[in-house]
Amino acid sequence: MQLSVKGKQIDVGDALRSHVENQLTEITGKYFSDPLDAQVTFSREAHMFRADIAVHAGRGILLQANASAGEPYPAFDAAAARIAGRLRRYKNKIKHHHHENIRQDDAMMASAFVLKADEHDREEQVNDNPVVVAEMTTPIETLTVSEAVMRLDLSDLPALMFRNRANNGLNMIYRRPDGHIGWVDPANDVAASTKVKSKA
Repeated sequence: MQLSVKGKQIDVGDALRSHVENQLTEITGKYFSDPLDAQVTFSREAHMFRADIAVHAGRGILLQANASAGEPYPAFDAAAARIAGRLRRYKNKIKHHHHENIRQDDAMMASAFVLKADEHDREEQVNDNPVVVAEMTTPIETLTVSEAVMRLDLSDLPALMFRNRANNGLNMIYRRPDGHIGWVDPANDVAASTKVKSKA
């Protein structure tokens, strides 16, 4: 596994780097024979330390979590525990994912944009175009609804667009404020909310 451990306004020493590597190898090794790469970033937030973890553990499987604590080690351990909990919940689906032969051309590519947020204190202008901060391409994969929910939860994303394997239409799932997952299926004029709560 390729591992990158970085610090923002914090010095990451060899002991912390070794702790991160050992923990991530143990957690991911239970479910993936050869995780591709991982990035861990430590940063300071006032008097707290924050750990952000991102692990690419196979095609289409991105694990992400973060946590804050008074020291770097507990911050990382809490974030790693969240990833471990999500992996435990989805272990059977992850094993099934590895046995499937998913072709690369099952995914379509789409443009994704990051727009600069408006300042609240300035007057809104008519015909004001938002500033594009970043532009990239992102894959829209063909998934079942349950596979999409798994991907959303593992990667801790707020929303995920996918091509529904049942009808080949574009669908979106998103995390609702009440903790449930919302499902939008425009092809069937359906906006359904599944009773899936985020436990991490």
